[in-house]
Formats: sequence, C-alpha cells, structure tokens
Amino acid sequence: MAKLYFRYGTMGSSKSAQALMVEFNYMERGYHVLLAKPSVDTRDDAAVIRSRVGLERPCKLIHREQSFAELLEPQHQVVIVDEAQFLTGKQVEELKNLTVDRDMPVLCYGLRTDFSTHLFEGSARLLELAESVIEIKSICHCGAKATVNARFNENGIIREGPQVVIGGNEQYTPLCYRCWREGRLS
Repeated sequence: MAKLYFRYGTMGSSKSAQALMVEFNYMERGYHVLLAKPSVDTRDDAAVIRSRVGLERPCKLIHREQSFAELLEPQHQVVIVDEAQFLTGKQVEELKNLTVDRDMPVLCYGLRTDFSTHLFEGSARLLELAESVIEIKSICHCGAKATVNARFNENGIIREGPQVVIGGNEQYTPLCYRCWREGRLS
C-alpha cells in the first residue's frame, strides 16, 4: 500500500535536493513522476525546483484553487511535491486520497512552521494525514539543531507580519529556538 510521506526541515536543510534525488531514483527505475510545487513559490524560475547545492529540474505548478487531478497524467505513478507548506488542506487531502485510490506514493517536502513558529496550513494537514513524517535536520550558527526559520532584515529578527513572504538566504536563516528567542543572528 502506498503512503503519504512528509519530510520537513528548516530552510537550508536540503529538502529540495532530497526531493530531486528521490525523483531521480524513481525515474532511473522507470517510474513516471509528477514533480510539482505550489505556484506561490516565486523565488526561482516559475516552473523549476532548484536546490542550494545546484540541482534543478522543471516541475509543474499547482495554484491554490487547483486540483492535482488537473496535473496528473495517466502514466504518472509517483507524486513529489516541494514547498508543500504552501499547499491547501484540501490539496493535501487529495494527495492522501491518491495513495489510497491509486496506490500511488506521494512524497512532500517543506517547512513545518513559519518565521513566528506557527504551522503552515499545508504542513498542519500533512502532519495530520501522513503515514511517515521525518525531520530533515540542520544546524543553527551556534551548533544546536535549527528548528526556526527566522525572518530578518537590517534591524534584526522580524516577529510580526504576513505569514508568507517569499525569500531566500537574504531574508531567512535557520536558528535554534534559543537564538531565535534571544534575537541572535550570529
């Protein structure tokens, strides 16, 4: 029986790289993979998943009001989703149903929480429905395990504002809870 997998970690923990490596492994064995990400992720070229280590692959974009049924083709046997925190709860439920109705493995990679340590909608639903939940670990500048995706600017850590502000290393850094709480960026 296929499963819904959720692999989460802070920014810079290699989530995208791992998603692309898993896609490669499936493709090398002859599987047809739907590689997708939510359209709200506008950091890179629209329809590309790119890791910080240089791996990249074209992907399909899914919009908030869209269904995965619109992206799936009959030959698809596996679904891999990057930036899964931006999915809607309904889209996560649809992915879960694919594991049951089509016996199709679904692997989702994303952040668990936002810059203020609150769950994203997609991540919350994945934590509720996934049969396999694994943390991809990374470290804070102090050497402790990073658990917070800290948003910052020239004045320091930002603690209020909209949940979704797309950015990379220039706006976010992985921190342990202590460094985040104490406002230590380095």
